[in-house]
Amino acid sequence: MDKRNEKKMRVSFDLDEVLFVRPETHKTEPQLPFPWRLIYKERLRLGTPELIHKLQEMGYEVWIYTSSFRSENYIRNLFRCYKVKFNGIVNGQRHMKEVQRDAKEMLPQKLPSRYHISLHIDDEAIVCNLGRQFGYNVYQLEAQDDDWKDKIIAQAEKIRNRMVLNHEL
Repeated sequence: MDKRNEKKMRVSFDLDEVLFVRPETHKTEPQLPFPWRLIYKERLRLGTPELIHKLQEMGYEVWIYTSSFRSENYIRNLFRCYKVKFNGIVNGQRHMKEVQRDAKEMLPQKLPSRYHISLHIDDEAIVCNLGRQFGYNVYQLEAQDDDWKDKIIAQAEKIRNRMVLNHEL
């Protein structure tokens, strides 16, 4: 298959309590230097830039899918301080505009399948529990875990291998 036309698997991350964590409860990346730390007060889970770069090197598209209403520019610029670029960002505003739209029934706060996301990483049990019903794979990331990066890579590879076997990629 021509690599230019090859469909890439997408992995998305929630922000709050997944990539943005509190130093009191999680190991974090070093605080940004002045003046950036005054603008971007969020702290990244230790290993976040490394994991995102590794996934992208492995051929995955990496997205943010958050129900927060932080602007796409704010998210892009914050991660630019860590030399991280995302392939796509879905925030609360984009989700409401593109997913919820005029639907009469209230849809889940995240619907990764709408954006062809193959694996979504989240901390909220409700988002994780709705995965099967709404057709998306999800990995629940909870407390501090020193092996979180390896577990996510293993889960992504498991899903990619299954998708290749089923001719979905």
